[in-house]
Amino acid sequence: MDWRTVTFDWNRARAFLVTAEEGSFSAAARALGLSQPTVGRQVTALEEELDVALFERVGHGLVLTPTGLELVDHVRAMGEAATRVSLAATGQSQSIDGNVCVTASEVIATHLLPPIVARLRAAHPGITIDIVASNAQADLRRREADIALRNVRPTQPDLVARKLPEGAARLYATPAYLASQGDPATPEALAACDFVGFDRSETFARALQGLGLPVQHDRFVVVSESQLAQWAMVKAGLGVGMMMQVVADADPAVRLALPDLPAFPVPMWLTAHRELHTSRRIRVVFDLLAEALGG
Repeated sequence: MDWRTVTFDWNRARAFLVTAEEGSFSAAARALGLSQPTVGRQVTALEEELDVALFERVGHGLVLTPTGLELVDHVRAMGEAATRVSLAATGQSQSIDGNVCVTASEVIATHLLPPIVARLRAAHPGITIDIVASNAQADLRRREADIALRNVRPTQPDLVARKLPEGAARLYATPAYLASQGDPATPEALAACDFVGFDRSETFARALQGLGLPVQHDRFVVVSESQLAQWAMVKAGLGVGMMMQVVADADPAVRLALPDLPAFPVPMWLTAHRELHTSRRIRVVFDLLAEALGG
């Protein structure tokens, strides 16, 4: 290979790739943790190095030129290779100090992880923790996180997972709201109440119907993608909502809406990338999470 022909800077190629994927310099800057002018300068410098135009402006966004479209797949392959190098290097690291990124749902991140992270920091003050509280699944293979707590078993062969004890979620409401509805004592009576949920589709309604609650999707009068927003609405007395039992039973503002109704199972899997799992630092955090969560 003639290395003299490879003259462009990888950081500039990375700025080009992220801009292409995010659609603007500002979004790319947020993804890279850089300023917008810095990303713009890196892309412009790459265009000058290669003597090509990679983007054209359309409205407030950027669109790849034909040349940019041809090059972006090659640069994406470079990015994937760089990620694999980073994963392999991190996997071989035996240093206990450093940062670990953990992703979990909003409820788990805000209610279950804080005492565990406090315990971890007390035992290993050299380890710093980034918490990504999101109900979307992070891509561990692309280093969006080092460790994930998920409600589904991962299927990718390059991920390792440990099954944790299954949790349970049940329906709750404020005592005042339930009293206003005549303290529903049957599934039919509870199904006539207002509900708080993720959306107004029939998916969640069918899940509750499977538990013996004949609720219809039009009873979901308040919806939000955020679990924390849903729970706040329930605690404000706006209706009946679902929450993990370990969280809700400790909250005096609510009570079980129908104690005889079966619980909704909440499977939990602790997941990490196979190569990251060989890192001493990642392994320490992984094992402590597993222990604290009963795995």
